[in-house]
Amino acid sequence: MRVSRYLFLLLFVPIITSAQQKTIYKDSKQPIDARVKDLVSRLTLEEKIALLGYQSKAVPRLDIPAYNWWNEALHGVARAGEATIFPQAIGMAATFNDDLLKQVSTVISTEARAKYNLSTGMGRRLQYMGLTFWTPNINIFRDPRWGRGQETYGEDPFLTSRMGGAFVKGLQGDDPHYLKASATAKHYAVHSGPEAGRHEFNAIIDQKDLRETYLYSFKYLVDGGVESIMCAYNRVNDEPCCTSNTLLKDILINEWKFKGHVVTDCGALDDIYLRHKTQPDQVIVAAEAIKAGVDLDCSTLLQNDVMQAVKRGLLKVSDVDKALSATLRTQFKLGFYDDASLNPYHGYGADSVHNTQHIALARKVAQQSMVLLKNDKNILPLSKSKYSSYMVVGPNATSYDAMIGNYHGTSKIINFVEGITAAVGPATRVEYDLGADNRDTTHFGGIWAAGNADVTVAVLGLSPVNEGEEGDAFLAAGGGDRLDLSLPASHIAYLKKLRKEVNKPIIAVITAGSDVDIEAIAPYADAVILAWYPGEQGGNALADILFGDISPSGHLPVTFYKSLSNLPDYKDYNMAGRTYRYYNGPVQYPFGFGMSYTQFGYQANNTFKSKYKTADTITVSVNIKNTGDFNGDEVVQAYIQYPQINRMPLKELKAFKRVSVNKGGEGVVTLKIPVKELQKWDLKTNKWKVYPGDYKLILGSNSQDEKVSLPFTIN
Repeated sequence: MRVSRYLFLLLFVPIITSAQQKTIYKDSKQPIDARVKDLVSRLTLEEKIALLGYQSKAVPRLDIPAYNWWNEALHGVARAGEATIFPQAIGMAATFNDDLLKQVSTVISTEARAKYNLSTGMGRRLQYMGLTFWTPNINIFRDPRWGRGQETYGEDPFLTSRMGGAFVKGLQGDDPHYLKASATAKHYAVHSGPEAGRHEFNAIIDQKDLRETYLYSFKYLVDGGVESIMCAYNRVNDEPCCTSNTLLKDILINEWKFKGHVVTDCGALDDIYLRHKTQPDQVIVAAEAIKAGVDLDCSTLLQNDVMQAVKRGLLKVSDVDKALSATLRTQFKLGFYDDASLNPYHGYGADSVHNTQHIALARKVAQQSMVLLKNDKNILPLSKSKYSSYMVVGPNATSYDAMIGNYHGTSKIINFVEGITAAVGPATRVEYDLGADNRDTTHFGGIWAAGNADVTVAVLGLSPVNEGEEGDAFLAAGGGDRLDLSLPASHIAYLKKLRKEVNKPIIAVITAGSDVDIEAIAPYADAVILAWYPGEQGGNALADILFGDISPSGHLPVTFYKSLSNLPDYKDYNMAGRTYRYYNGPVQYPFGFGMSYTQFGYQANNTFKSKYKTADTITVSVNIKNTGDFNGDEVVQAYIQYPQINRMPLKELKAFKRVSVNKGGEGVVTLKIPVKELQKWDLKTNKWKVYPGDYKLILGSNSQDEKVSLPFTIN
């Protein structure tokens, strides 16, 4: 009897063990890699392939729900209904405030989690309401014609990397077990127009510009743990980015040790055989993409053609498993296969979307993003007691599009008219007139009324239909890009007419996502403010600046050139003659420029070392004194001048810090720059190298400002 019971127990043990093994992928206590391996082992080849596209199919027998990987959150959860709309990315870059940007992306991921929780709780598995976001865009804004430059953090690799890295940290969260959301660094790589030819364009570039300019930010975000990389539409040195062994296998995976997943830009695989024509058919493209390192397809090509690639012997089942494992790993990190109660973000609900705190943050970011470009005779800030009537005019004064940029959500927008009206109160007269359209250069409105007001605020400029992505910017003459730096001719003519007829203060407010010709309108305005596409609180933020509640503190993350004729051909991706790092011609405003209502004095301490080795860190402390009459923020920018060696940058941003200083007060800013940050790519050895020689550290408020200059040498 005892023997029989013993044999029964022995027979039962394997059954228990087998049952435990069957649920490894559902066991949150198991390592992720073990869970991924277990789940992959349970899928048929057909089921695996069905999960390789952005519209991944449900596998009911294993409790795998359908999931749409395509979600956007460039400056707020996009295309998914109500969400807080922050300033466009280029405007957020103008804050030079990476700590603030992390706060923004933390809000974005909170709203994303809330919307995901609410929608899936109703059984909805919707595109744009998931947790895998294809943002940030960390391409280098190398040429002001590029319509999508508004999506970037500007022309500088260092600023882009630090702002992009901060955005990723806030979006992905800091929980040790779960991703709050998944971020994607895009578009990898060497991608910044021409927009109209992006599906067939071949960017030719050498390793020096590739490494120092175009890959710098991607490497920084990979090192920082970004979960995903999106490969671009174009070719680089003849290789389509999404089948590039050089970019994907050699650099991203083998050299950088990237551990996340690679997703294609939408339709990029189809481009390879239809437009680039580097492969004869889609089956070969599917095989080459997966072998190079692509894991997920934003189209249906992998889902349609991987099976045939396996049958042809172009792919092994193990290749499919490897690709699928990468995306499943992301889903496990997001908690898709765990009990929701285990996830620290499962409780977010409707009160986490577009709440009072998030709206206040949108206003703060807009305040810090706007750039004061002109302020004749200190006409700004305006005194509410001195001026009792205002005329707000211009094509963009109430424009919804000019507030929200591209890749946006929907929300209550406070436009410029509303913001000014609310700020001055009911005892002050405010009028509004459209004033001009986008074409007519002779017929205008609001001129007589402007003459009867104490102050006129004219809101002019561009909108996302004039510059943006191919197809979206449907009024852009260059297929999304701009052909020149001009503001609309009708806007310029209108401002000239206002100036001719109105002998009272005129404040010009410009909306745009890039460099525009400010000189065309500056002579006709007493002050000029660049508002970018400022998001839902743009109207309130502008009023805060106009009336002195906030001193302007935005700084240009791009160079404002005198003329495009000073730049190389748009299709030329070499950095020679481009951006403040390599361009020494005339400018309207240099990179980093931005005026304030107050002034700041700089005084470096006496502890700065003059000699360094490669392993050292350059440290400088500077005392910032507010010598003016207003409280304000200064953005301290640290630039490096390199030894006189061929193809060195003219100068290069290597540290920045925003500091708030009350009038008459002082603050201390300490900046640290690892000497290794000064390394450059040596074309002879194909390696990074810190060149010995004489350097200079320059501190100022823009790239042409030298308030402190400290020479040093590297041995």
